[in-house]
Amino acid sequence: MVHKILCAVDGTKHSDKAVELAAELSTKLGSALTIATVNVLIGGARSGQIYAHDDADVQKTLADAKKIAEAAGAKNAQIVVLRSREASAGIVAYAEQDDFDIIVTGTGDKHGLSRLVLGSVAADIAGKAHCTVMIAR
Repeated sequence: MVHKILCAVDGTKHSDKAVELAAELSTKLGSALTIATVNVLIGGARSGQIYAHDDADVQKTLADAKKIAEAAGAKNAQIVVLRSREASAGIVAYAEQDDFDIIVTGTGDKHGLSRLVLGSVAADIAGKAHCTVMIAR
């Protein structure tokens, strides 16, 4: 049984598709939906903690995702900001800590060299998660 769904978002059109899928699953299965974004820590020990995005941008990303989820039929979706050095690690740790049954995430159009250099958060999540991972395209 699927009780809890975690949807990882980053404010892109790819993550909007993930939100739509997660909302549909949540509605059909009667599962709780949590939408999360990771504000990646980019500052070092000497410079103090510096995050990739300011709080206003992070909150806008989550508010926009919640609107998409509600338009797709989700009721009472929760939102959460995670902070981590790595987006995939933050999502995977939170999903395991809070015992989510499914993680839904989107993926971009990375090919060739950009895929090798930049990696893929979705692939990292799928490879490390303790639960089922759905990748929306």
